[in-house]
Amino acid sequence: MADLGEENKVTGVFGGVELENQETAVENAGTIRNEYLPVKKGFWSNFKAFWLQEIDWNKEIKVELTPYQQKVEDEVNEFLHQDITWGKVRDFLFQEITFGKKQAS
Repeated sequence: MADLGEENKVTGVFGGVELENQETAVENAGTIRNEYLPVKKGFWSNFKAFWLQEIDWNKEIKVELTPYQQKVEDEVNEFLHQDITWGKVRDFLFQEITFGKKQAS
C-alpha cells in the first residue's frame, strides 16, 4: 500500500487501484459468482447458442425419410427433371378445356 504522496504503480488494473482482498470486494458488492448454480435459460440465450455454435463442415449429415416422404421426394424429383419438348408444351397450351359437365352428343 502506498503512503500519501507516494505513487504505487499496479499493472493490469484500470486507474492503478489495487485491492488487498479481491474476494471480499466481490461479496461486498452483492455479486456472488458460482458456476454451479442452476440457471433458467431464456429464449435469446437459446437462440444465440444455436446460431453461434461451431459447425464442422466436413461432418456427414444423414437424413432418413419415411416411406411416404421418400415417395413424395421421388415424385418431386421426377417432375423437376422431366424432359420438356416443344410437343409437350404445344399439347399443354392447346388442350381442350371444358367448363361444367360435358354434353353428350
